[in-house]
Amino acid sequence: MPPILFAANWKMHHGPVQAEAFAREFRELTFPSPDRELWFFPPAVSIGVLADAFRSRPDIRIGCQDVHWEAAGAFTGALSIPMVEEAGASAALVGHSERRHVFGETDADTGKKVTSLLKAGFRAMLCVGETLVEREAGKTEAVVLRQLNAGLGAVAPGDWPYVLVAYEPVWAIGTGRNATPDDAAAVHGVIREWIIAHGGPADVRILYGGSVKAGNVLALVSREGIDGVLVGGASLTPDGWAEIVGIGETTGLS
Repeated sequence: MPPILFAANWKMHHGPVQAEAFAREFRELTFPSPDRELWFFPPAVSIGVLADAFRSRPDIRIGCQDVHWEAAGAFTGALSIPMVEEAGASAALVGHSERRHVFGETDADTGKKVTSLLKAGFRAMLCVGETLVEREAGKTEAVVLRQLNAGLGAVAPGDWPYVLVAYEPVWAIGTGRNATPDDAAAVHGVIREWIIAHGGPADVRILYGGSVKAGNVLALVSREGIDGVLVGGASLTPDGWAEIVGIGETTGLS
């Protein structure tokens, strides 16, 4: 079995002081396991703190929540890939639903970001998913395929090992509602079929994100085709996150 990937998206929480305190407590609660990977996507100001705090943990990777596709320029407020790499990041989220629906990131933007990240040797985690209106209209598959075409359509054969996908139905993010394991697995199957049809390997990791918590994570990661979870609010406390990532230790999954 490949390692389960537990990814924490802190969104606009935990500046450097809070991040350092989190890391100190989390190190005492968890230990490296060959059967799982832990990724953190903190606010940009906390990337360096976490990179330093977890330097001795080979199971932990630090990423950034967003990047610009240009390496430098007059883009006030944006962060380049070289900047976040210098801070300690080696992965990035692309097209998170909040970037799309709050900040206006377009499908075309996601494609440019993925291309730039892969060129720099970064891991790119493309987020895809439908709104409630789209789901109720039966458009889930069409929306996801459109986002995959735009975000990953230009991936070169040799770059697929650096690509991940997170299926995060917009209606389930921060709402307390989540897709059932069957719902998630069905969309994951659509995503995997698209990847294979476009020259990618069958083992590209696909995560589920959307109101994941300790009470439902086992049912999700136990399903074939769900390779991990992308977690928001439930990853913000050291003990809560340790409980989620430790779920495999008590069930035989990790």
